[in-house]
Amino acid sequence: MLNFSSVLTLLVLFFVSPNVSAIDKVFPGNAKDVDIIIKSSISDDDDTICKSLVQTQGYACEEHKVTAKDGYILSVQRIPVGRSGKTASKPPVLLQHGLLVDAAAWLLNTPDESLGFILADNGFDVWLANTRGTKYSRGHTSLSSNDSAYWEWSWDELVQYDLSALVQYVQYKTGQKLHYVGHSLGTLIALAAFSEQGKLINMFKSAALLSPIAHLNQIPSQLTKEAAQLHIAERVIYRQLHQFNSFLWFDKQELYSLGYRQFPPGWDVLGPILEKICNEPGTNCSELMTALTGPNCCINSSRAGELLKHEPQPTATKNIIHLSQSKVIRTGTIAMYDYGSEDENKEHYGQSDPPAYNMKNIPKELPLFLGYGGQDMLADANDVKALLNDLKDHDNGELVEVYSEEYAHADFVLGVNASKVVYDPMISFFDIHSS
Repeated sequence: MLNFSSVLTLLVLFFVSPNVSAIDKVFPGNAKDVDIIIKSSISDDDDTICKSLVQTQGYACEEHKVTAKDGYILSVQRIPVGRSGKTASKPPVLLQHGLLVDAAAWLLNTPDESLGFILADNGFDVWLANTRGTKYSRGHTSLSSNDSAYWEWSWDELVQYDLSALVQYVQYKTGQKLHYVGHSLGTLIALAAFSEQGKLINMFKSAALLSPIAHLNQIPSQLTKEAAQLHIAERVIYRQLHQFNSFLWFDKQELYSLGYRQFPPGWDVLGPILEKICNEPGTNCSELMTALTGPNCCINSSRAGELLKHEPQPTATKNIIHLSQSKVIRTGTIAMYDYGSEDENKEHYGQSDPPAYNMKNIPKELPLFLGYGGQDMLADANDVKALLNDLKDHDNGELVEVYSEEYAHADFVLGVNASKVVYDPMISFFDIHSS
């Protein structure tokens, strides 16, 4: 049986409700352009990312709450000034984490190594997003996170609701267009939103996509492939027969259909699933981080304890299903959630197949910065090249690549030298597009 810390590492890198003030202010995110209403408030809770990770480093920090159109209450941290105390002189930057982590991932290294602090010290107004379902984004206007209905979402809703609400909120509070930084799943939801060419696109100055996962059909990670082929959340469930001390696996039963709306559902369910995956021929789980994400070159192992204080964070089982569906991992095509039958898809989409997100539709004038690594076993370099091919008609100078042969998936967020390898050129890119 895999030990808990190993599985925690797997979960953290699988890709990747506090009180509010008594009076909420309701406003349209951009009344002229956007037909979505969100609520905002500033939180004064004691258990916050600001108090545990930001203020302890000597930075000012604000806790905000944003209520999206479908009722989910999202936690956002703002670092308005750097350590010098000088007011931000550059545009806002919204940081979006990956799957099974939260905004803490941008703050876990030292201030000279963590992107959230580095941006603040370089004069940017930093905003840290926390996806619905994570510890600090568990609120809802009418649902409890104990309700199965609370977990009825996939990354389609992150595109349609979370990203929309957060971007509009930041623009409303600052009066400026913003830069965006996404890692892993945070790149997928941004690319999907950009491909839709909605009114939201006009609120961005530029976007930096680290370990982009638009295409996933060439990933070399055997562990991830096995998980996808087994439909880890979609199709595999176990029943432990204590009298025989063995497991039975039922191919057609689903975690989702059996009521496990939150993922991970618990070690008693997850352990046997991971054990089965790791027993597949060719899968080596002795070093799960390497097996899944590639050999990360530059992570400070002494920070593992701090990482485990904050991660992994839960997500919806439906979200895991969506990521593991054939149109994402098994073929590399990006599409909306597949409900499994032509009739159900027609009910939701008016067509038998879920609509695709076409990367070629991304506006060619949108400035994009892509950072990817030669050792990344999730955002494989060949898959990133497929994305770059989709973007080949981008305007001259509006598409910048930074490639590091030694970097794997987690290095882009946790690498101790990421400032030099990735963040410095990214900040230069932002400066060029800040006017």
